[in-house]
Amino acid sequence: MDSGLELIPWREGDIEVLRRANSPELTRHLGGPEDDDALRARHAEYLVGGDAVRMFRIEVDGRTAGYAGWWEQDHDGAPAFEVGCVVEPAWQGRGVGAAALGEVVRRAIAAGGGRPIVGYGHVGNDASEALCRRVGFVLEGTGEFPGEPPTAVNVWVIRPG
Repeated sequence: MDSGLELIPWREGDIEVLRRANSPELTRHLGGPEDDDALRARHAEYLVGGDAVRMFRIEVDGRTAGYAGWWEQDHDGAPAFEVGCVVEPAWQGRGVGAAALGEVVRRAIAAGGGRPIVGYGHVGNDASEALCRRVGFVLEGTGEFPGEPPTAVNVWVIRPG
């Protein structure tokens, strides 16, 4: 990935980024598309941000390529930051996800005070697993993500320090 990638703090108009990413293709490992009320609620949470949630629009050479960020999470009974990244289809396979997620991890580590950085990848999502490895996560096991039905996930962790 070239140096034209930027992470832009989440803004009011970025709900359109969520809407574009709310496709069956991009949500198949996340439980499927959300209804508009759920998207608006998530967007509002991203706008508030603060220390609990930091979300960014991914731009490459001034064009939106997706979004990435982190949020507070409990991991093994201790505070952690969970990270996530969604890259629009036109940008997939070009290193955008690795560059964006790598930068999000770097920023989360800087903000986290030593807390672990965690990623949960749907078991069988080969692209997610490759991305986690590329960014430096270590596979620590499997778990179950709540939902109906619950989803089997791989638990990827970076432990700073």
